[in-house]
Amino acid sequence: MEIDFNEYQLRCELRGHEDDVRGICVCGNVGIATSSRDRTVRLWTLNPSDERRYSAAKILLGHTSFVGPLAWISPDDEFPEGGIVSGGMDTQVLVWDLRTGEKVHTLKAHKLQVTGIAVDNGDIVSSSVDCTLRLWRKGQPVESWEAHKAAIQTVVKLPSGELATGSTDTTIKLWKGKTCTQTFAGHTDTVRSLAVMSDMGILSASHDGYVRLWALTGEVLMEMVGHTSIVYSVDSHVSGLILSGSEDRFAKIWKDGVCVQSIEHPGCVWDAKFLENGDIVTACSDGVVRIWTVQQDKIADPLDVESYASQLSQYKLSRYED
Repeated sequence: MEIDFNEYQLRCELRGHEDDVRGICVCGNVGIATSSRDRTVRLWTLNPSDERRYSAAKILLGHTSFVGPLAWISPDDEFPEGGIVSGGMDTQVLVWDLRTGEKVHTLKAHKLQVTGIAVDNGDIVSSSVDCTLRLWRKGQPVESWEAHKAAIQTVVKLPSGELATGSTDTTIKLWKGKTCTQTFAGHTDTVRSLAVMSDMGILSASHDGYVRLWALTGEVLMEMVGHTSIVYSVDSHVSGLILSGSEDRFAKIWKDGVCVQSIEHPGCVWDAKFLENGDIVTACSDGVVRIWTVQQDKIADPLDVESYASQLSQYKLSRYED
């Protein structure tokens, strides 16, 4: 099968986090937000003097334990420069104003770790290990319901307005309000991450090592096989490419169900997201955020590429010596 595909190469590294980078959120054309085990959320913006690079713009401090899911609030009256919602191991959902970098709402009600966040027309929906989904409006709790009998790991809003959740109970559920309209069964382990694939359906990443594409009817359209460990994240691009990140230290790019590239990392890949232009952002357990590109003029300097190769070989050497 002939697949037309340009290989991704390193564009830049974003350094600043002091522990595992756990989450990535693409903030429109404002920049990239990342969350970490170091309890911070960081915003990175394009470096005006070097278009290939991003610089640290803001550090958002407020969580008391590691931070996981992030969501972007597009600029509106309340947030003229946009906002970020973050969820943490500390059970809190925090809402940040990017103009000031200040926390504007602290949403407390979950009993255990917050695992997923979806923004829906100004409302916020959060999922948690406590098995509940909670809906928040203007900083206040509106409603909550038990959505699964086991920990919920992720929530995503669909173009239809419905919500989709993935759980440790191995299923995916679709929600219209508090009503479950559909349950997808097929994974044999925790469903860790969900993403919308435009005009196609829902992508899922699972601890069983598989990435799946589901039609909204619950039919499996595609199963992507290639990871050798837990798959933590999945994302899609309008080009039709799919991206996954795994405990096996690889970010994989898929086209038509076939893995067309595996990008090795010096540690677990907790999250991986597409930028609008098709570039890729990865969050690694070594505390570094990396951006990968297919645009020749954006590829990192040879010295930076060499430095990355040496990080990889040092990592493998240390693992070998262990």
